[in-house]
Amino acid sequence: MDYLIDDGMEITLHFTLKLEDGTVVDSTKEKSAATFQYGDGNLPPGFEHPIKGMAAGQSGSFQITPEHAFGQHNPQNIQTLKRADFGDDEPEVGMVMSFADKAGTELPGVVKTIDGDRVEVDFNHPLAGRTLTFEVEVLNVTPITTH
Repeated sequence: MDYLIDDGMEITLHFTLKLEDGTVVDSTKEKSAATFQYGDGNLPPGFEHPIKGMAAGQSGSFQITPEHAFGQHNPQNIQTLKRADFGDDEPEVGMVMSFADKAGTELPGVVKTIDGDRVEVDFNHPLAGRTLTFEVEVLNVTPITTH
């Protein structure tokens, strides 16, 4: 029996994520396939939705808009921090640094500009505002077994 991707299924697949110009951002092709439970939050809903109903052996290519991928670029997610906020770390433009928010959650941010004592950090997801191509090759679909 061929199982179809749906809630309660474990999926093994290869995927490739590409930018609008075809640049590969992430891919499992050169490494081991990804295995996860459908609906467990490993994939954003915009990536899960198009693969629902696929079976092992099927492939597909899907356009994922920013709203369904990593959101639009939000200017409010760009913060200006003081150099002292970095402690002993020496910020450099382009550097990805991790900051804890008020709740203690780690947030990655990219240093955009450094002007004297002021450091501008962009906390948007690096792929925010981008339309992505999500290519999948489904290798296996099995019901999740609970012991």
